[in-house]
Amino acid sequence: MAPGLNGRVAIVTGAAHGIGQAICVELASEGAQIWACDILREELGNTRTAVETASLEPCHIAVVDVTDAKQVEAFVDGVATTAGRIDIVVNTAGGVAGQTMKPVEEVTDEEWRRIFAINLDGAFHFTRAVAPHMKARGSGSIVNISSGAGRSYSLTGIQAYASAKAGLIGFTRQTAMELGQYGIRVNSIAPGFVRSNPTTEKQWEAMGPEGQQAFINSVALRRLGKPEEIARAVVFFASDDASYVTGQTISVDGGKWMLG
Repeated sequence: MAPGLNGRVAIVTGAAHGIGQAICVELASEGAQIWACDILREELGNTRTAVETASLEPCHIAVVDVTDAKQVEAFVDGVATTAGRIDIVVNTAGGVAGQTMKPVEEVTDEEWRRIFAINLDGAFHFTRAVAPHMKARGSGSIVNISSGAGRSYSLTGIQAYASAKAGLIGFTRQTAMELGQYGIRVNSIAPGFVRSNPTTEKQWEAMGPEGQQAFINSVALRRLGKPEEIARAVVFFASDDASYVTGQTISVDGGKWMLG
């Protein structure tokens, strides 16, 4: 068991499926009490079942739009009041909002801002909301789920996605510097390509057999990642194993992007 997770209270956004759901299961398996949120009500029920099956402990779920600051504040305050503490926040919510690549001159302001709202504003809203609660306790761990796109470029070609994920890494560093004096650690994870939701399945299918093999050949470990492998990195950052680690980004991508 990872030190420090037993009895800790963890909020996970974007928790309805894929990587977010896997994070909930792994944290719960290590003893954390899970508060999972997403905009997908029915899928959240599946997450609750998965968590409770793995941990035999209750999983709390709520429909929350991370782009709505008031919803976020109400949810966070509710968790703090009910659970009495907030120890871990994992900002998983993100994605391309159903968009596909188009030339930059054709991208609308609305399309650009929508992706930023989900991928960057959401993390800001949650960090802002939990900071007072974590400061009061003198401890906490915030883990932001960025992307390899934030460290290099987006395989989808979507400019706003790469930009927002890069911004999330910058936000991680800045808040780590600011909140460290209060015992709050902030780190991020840059996953490689993981077939974890309907969007990534469509992207994978669009590559075709030759493109899929070419992609796998570009990964040092010669395979795709699994949601559980991303989740284990979250467990590390959330635990006392990472008690002297903050402001860092770990690429969990099988060696797709070997960056200095």
